[in-house]
Amino acid sequence: MNIGMLVFPDITAIDYVAPADLLARIPGARLQLVWKHRDPIRTELGWEFRATSSFDDCGPLDMIVVPGGPGVGALMQDEEVLRFLARQGAQARWVVGICTGPLVLGAAGLLDGYQATCHWASHALLPLVGATAVDRRVVVDRNRITGAGMTSGIDAALQAIAEVSGAEVAQGVQLFAEYDPQPPFDTGTPHKAPAAMVRAAREKVRGIVEERRAILAARPAQAPVLS
Repeated sequence: MNIGMLVFPDITAIDYVAPADLLARIPGARLQLVWKHRDPIRTELGWEFRATSSFDDCGPLDMIVVPGGPGVGALMQDEEVLRFLARQGAQARWVVGICTGPLVLGAAGLLDGYQATCHWASHALLPLVGATAVDRRVVVDRNRITGAGMTSGIDAALQAIAEVSGAEVAQGVQLFAEYDPQPPFDTGTPHKAPAAMVRAAREKVRGIVEERRAILAARPAQAPVLS
């Protein structure tokens, strides 16, 4: 199974590292970190890394995974990226989006008519890409799997493993990872956090969310050309 994890400048590291580490454990899977080139790129925190494959040499993908991060705004305006995703997503067995990655999938025309989720701060933008927004940590609609905020990439990856290889394999990967979340606080969603904390968090990200809203509102209604 050929899995391609899109990486890009200003990606959130946990969005791709955690799910990639789990998805690579699917029996018989080959996971590639895919970008336009293999020159150094940096996460949103400035950590330098490289893709392992380029768009030109990754080959046809059985699963395409798009994480999130501050860099998604640029991706939603990058026709080269959107054409690559549209082309690969049209023939992939599974299409996976994590955090704000679903917005990029949607901009590539891959969520039109699908239920989906994404990070709570950008959740209201999903209808702008033709998706039906569902307030759930992981959403599976046919061959689309989407995860909400950053850590939900782990849950989305385990769900994807279960869909591909069965629940027992996914459970074994979960055991190996000792994924047994017991957070010290119960403020992980806007539904659980204090109202004042949620208001402050929304205000902090309001600018980038509105920028994404403007980008999506300005995009043509049709999906990108695949050629």
